[in-house]
Amino acid sequence: MSIVAIVGRPNVGKSTLFNRLVGMRKAIVNDSAGTTRDRHYGTTDWNGREFSVIDTGGYAVGDEDLFEAEIRKQVVLAIEEADVILFLVEVSTGITDLDAIVADLLRRSSKKVILVVNKVDNNELIYNSHEFYALGLGDPYCISSINGSGTGEVMDAVVAALPEDSKSELPDDLPKFAVIGRPNVGKSSLTNALLGTERNIVTPIAGTTRDSILSRYNKFGMDFYLIDTAGLRKKTKVTEDLEFYSVLRSVRSIETSDVCILMIDATAGIESQDLNIFNLVVRNKKGCVIVINKWDLVDKTDRTMKEMTENIRRRIAPFSDVPIIFTSVLNKQRIMDVLQTAMRVYYSRARRIPTSELNEYLLPIIEETPPPSTKGKYIRIKYVTQLSSPTPVFAFFVNLPQYIKEGYRRYLENKIRERWDFQGVPVQIFFRQK
Repeated sequence: MSIVAIVGRPNVGKSTLFNRLVGMRKAIVNDSAGTTRDRHYGTTDWNGREFSVIDTGGYAVGDEDLFEAEIRKQVVLAIEEADVILFLVEVSTGITDLDAIVADLLRRSSKKVILVVNKVDNNELIYNSHEFYALGLGDPYCISSINGSGTGEVMDAVVAALPEDSKSELPDDLPKFAVIGRPNVGKSSLTNALLGTERNIVTPIAGTTRDSILSRYNKFGMDFYLIDTAGLRKKTKVTEDLEFYSVLRSVRSIETSDVCILMIDATAGIESQDLNIFNLVVRNKKGCVIVINKWDLVDKTDRTMKEMTENIRRRIAPFSDVPIIFTSVLNKQRIMDVLQTAMRVYYSRARRIPTSELNEYLLPIIEETPPPSTKGKYIRIKYVTQLSSPTPVFAFFVNLPQYIKEGYRRYLENKIRERWDFQGVPVQIFFRQK
């Protein structure tokens, strides 16, 4: 999946544009400059093309020197990792010194840059946008992110500029497991422990790993590729930059994997960043194994493991049928369980169920508990089959598919999971006209 990053100085409307593009109110919007303290990201699609959108906020309120330093850092990160960059400026202020700094960095890059002039709320303001030609970034697109005018043309330009979705260059016959998670949760330590060599540099500093590192594992009857996702390029203490960079790298690694091993720090518990990365896995329809690392550092009672498991399943709902393994990579505790579980999830993801077996099991359940009637109309499901796709997708043929509610869809998914092992695998269900 391609990545589109929104960059620009504070308070030009980046978060408002992000919310409009992804169709939800994820980023907090306020008139105060620097409201966005962390990076938000989501997925959207336009004309059948799906891509990730990154809102590169994260400024602390301070003097202009601090703003300049923060802008440089986030623009450099966006240039390194994004496929297309939306450079947002504000029509009423014209070209500021900070705008000129960002434009200079963008002109020197080889990335596709789309210049977007925001807060053009009426036709008279369009004439004021002409001064932005001086930035040397091509024709400006005039929009109003708060009411949506002009965003369609921007999305057309984005889709036209996106590269073709990259295909994995690894052999298709071997499983690919990506070790993902926030910085400093033990991703490289797990890779080293499994491979039995110091393949990756490990330090207490979050973000030591520079690039995604690929290793082949061929032991104990298992043969697969292990991808250790990167952290930050420089050893920095700026947590916000680390979080942003880990997200971008995770997107890339998730794309090329079959199963993602999501590592969580047991001492910190599951955090919003973990949930965001988990949702990326689900959106990309990859298998998932959750690994709670550093379990040896937690003060435990006989209920600690059960309580943490229940909390995680509650946080990741509705897709809570995911294996959870508690490990201590440092002590090599249960690390082989991680591999064996990942292999089981890999084969579950590729499972194909005969149509006759599906109907023999599901049709009596549907007859006993049919979909609730809507507007006096009775809904009848007559037939179910698994579609030909890389991941589990089931089609239910029904007389009135438009009246089936989300609750009944989840009911059917749960019944499928009760009968067949799809633990850790996202399952899709579609209702089609009979």
